[in-house]
Amino acid sequence: MTTSDETQLDERALRALDGRVGKNLEGAHDGRGLRLGVACARFNGGITLRLLEGAVVAAAQLGVDLNDVVVAWVPGAFELPLAAKAMIESGLDAVIALGAVIRGETGHYDFVAGECARGLQDVSLASTKPVIFGVLTTDTVDQALDRSVEGAGNKGAEALETAVEMVRLLRSAPLS
Repeated sequence: MTTSDETQLDERALRALDGRVGKNLEGAHDGRGLRLGVACARFNGGITLRLLEGAVVAAAQLGVDLNDVVVAWVPGAFELPLAAKAMIESGLDAVIALGAVIRGETGHYDFVAGECARGLQDVSLASTKPVIFGVLTTDTVDQALDRSVEGAGNKGAEALETAVEMVRLLRSAPLS
């Protein structure tokens, strides 16, 4: 994913909506008291472990008690939706799915990446709980490594932050 100044949300413009619309809701980045699951693919595990490390660091920074984080390892990205479903059904507040699907010379990439995304979305919509797509879909190993670096830019950390924000949004004042 590329970002630029033109694609960033201007916080002043967002605040300008206050008072102009009935409700302008956002989820807080407060992870205290949340129980989170991380479904992590073993395939391309050197990359997914880096994503998981980023998620763990982000969880601690947002106040999540790391004893309330459950990690489940699955063979590959295709298996993430089933693990996410089981984790959500166990009562967790949200699940972050971490994987790395790297384009090869066959069409396998398209099937795995697409079905993984569809399956995770299905689980989220059926459960009405956040199931976050933290699966890298890249053309090269170098791109996957760039997106799993330690610190800023780690997509595992971003996925965990998204999970916390979505739980808080969905628990905020009625959305209607």
